[in-house]
Amino acid sequence: MSRYTGPTTRMNRKFSMAVFAPSKAFERRPHLPGQHGPRLRRKMSEYAIGLLEKQKLRFMYGLTEKQFRLTFDKAKARKGVRGEVFLQMLESRLDNVVYRAGFARSRQAARQFVTHGHVQVNGKKVDIASFMVSAGDEISVKDRSSSRQLGTRNLEDNQYRPVPAWLSVNADSLKAAVSRLPNADELDTSVNTQLIVEFYSR
Repeated sequence: MSRYTGPTTRMNRKFSMAVFAPSKAFERRPHLPGQHGPRLRRKMSEYAIGLLEKQKLRFMYGLTEKQFRLTFDKAKARKGVRGEVFLQMLESRLDNVVYRAGFARSRQAARQFVTHGHVQVNGKKVDIASFMVSAGDEISVKDRSSSRQLGTRNLEDNQYRPVPAWLSVNADSLKAAVSRLPNADELDTSVNTQLIVEFYSR
């Protein structure tokens, strides 16, 4: 399955949360999409609930089904609580780190920012959005006028968005340092990863 390129507000309403950037339309109509959305009350099976949680997380990080499952399989091979390890791996993707640092307005924009060659990791160009960063890595915007203009503009637009504690950002040099990987308390709690683990364990 390819990445979703359809109406984002509809998906936000489907999942009852802003998996994509929120809009005024979502704020006005936060109920389920469709003609009967405001009154629709479906009884969902355990399978449907697990599928919904899995799709919610997949859309949040903008992964294809294949990428999402491969990342989950890698998380299974690591030590620790499977759901937490899985979320930590998603947070460690380069496109997500660029988004968290404020160099892009959304994860979709961050992926494009990376693939267009605007980003360096430890001084070397990396244009693979799925690249996994490690503790101690330094992510910087390429020293090129077009890259720095774009990075500076995005940082100004995102100045009120909090930077996670495991990242430190130097706005003047357009650099971000990964001091450590996020711990369990810093991971997104809006998605029930245990349901996703159970879904893939069927």
